[in-house]
Amino acid sequence: MLHEELTNKIIGAFFKIYNTLGYGFLEKVYENAMKIELTKLGFVVDQQKSIKVFYDERNVGDYFADLIVNDLVILELKAAESICEEHEAQLLNYLKATDKEVGLLFNFGKEAKFVRKVFSNENKKSAMIR
Repeated sequence: MLHEELTNKIIGAFFKIYNTLGYGFLEKVYENAMKIELTKLGFVVDQQKSIKVFYDERNVGDYFADLIVNDLVILELKAAESICEEHEAQLLNYLKATDKEVGLLFNFGKEAKFVRKVFSNENKKSAMIR
């Protein structure tokens, strides 16, 4: 798997935070905790990094990735009842709009859950990558 060692450590940090904080906090609390824990592990973590979406070489939207680890893996955090199709689509679209190929979706809901998404750079349209 692409970036397997890195993603395994990130997933371990997710479960450590979930086991410590439990569920019920706002997403921002978990985002800040993830940044702290991943930084302690020695990773470079960008928080709320802008993702620009292009169509026909024009910027048509700006989104913000919750966290990007080592400039390789996008993390999307949720504090919802469950992971839904829209959450997965959001992460996949972030991958499509960047040069990142791996994304992790974490839900700090009643039950700790995560989804790993991969979108190969060969499948991306160069007009969307910025």
